[in-house]
Amino acid sequence: MDFSSKLLENAVEEISYLPGIGKRTALRLALHLLNQPLERTTDLAQALVNLKTEIKHCEKCNNISDSKTCEICANPNRNHALVCVVEDIRDVMAIENTNQYKGVYHVLGGKISPIDGIGPNQLEIKSLIEKVSSGSVDELIFALSSTMEGDTTNFYIYNQIKEFTITTSTIARGISVGDELEFADQVSLGRSIVDRVPFQNSLKN
Repeated sequence: MDFSSKLLENAVEEISYLPGIGKRTALRLALHLLNQPLERTTDLAQALVNLKTEIKHCEKCNNISDSKTCEICANPNRNHALVCVVEDIRDVMAIENTNQYKGVYHVLGGKISPIDGIGPNQLEIKSLIEKVSSGSVDELIFALSSTMEGDTTNFYIYNQIKEFTITTSTIARGISVGDELEFADQVSLGRSIVDRVPFQNSLKN
């Protein structure tokens, strides 16, 4: 792709690093920004800088937040003894959109995947075990995607906490095997939370 401007070429190159954005789409976006008022482009650039420099992780659940404690953990009307274990912020957003869940979350930041070099120490598993061992959790809901990596992570955490007297459950398989939570429709995801089953039952399947 030939460019008449090095500045345009650099902009296209940076935009194309975004996931799912090829060079042609990057060029279209760059030209769109070029034709916008300077304030619009400046606002976008500043929003991205603020996102990178000012975003925090909730000290209670590891969800992204504007403050030390996210709005969900700070809400006294949530059931803080009911903890839903998810992979990342997209899963929190997906479950919250169902309006079916009134507990809190624990965001792992990924799934155990040896082939990708991701082990338990790279995830927020130790802090979850500490939370359970403190006695503040009555039920732990495993809500990772139904993939091999998700099931491996569920089983690893279960083995780490099975000595504690808490209920462990997993979302019902209204979500197809191999599906990611963020792409599930709200009705199916909501039902899978409400109709969750004991985690031990899932080990028999």
